Amino acid sequence: MKDEYVTYALYSKSFDKIYVGFTSNLIARFLSHNKLGKGYTKKFRPWIVVYVEFFDCKKNALHREKELKSSRGRNFIRNIIDK
Repeated sequence: MKDEYVTYALYSKSFDKIYVGFTSNLIARFLSHNKLGKGYTKKFRPWIVVYVEFFDCKKNALHREKELKSSRGRNFIRNIIDK
């Protein structure tokens, strides 16, 4: 089975916050943001998935994550949310 990576953007409507990350298991990672764990995302629950992109290699997913964390990338995500 080939590895697949996902770059994703989450949105907290309650706090108007965007979170961008990447993972090889989107469902488990989404659950950890909303129900488990600690850290930055715990404070802004609940989160919804507003954007995903799939990649065949970790390097490309990480590169896209960095792009989406830039000001242009955040504007791209904000436009999706505002539609």
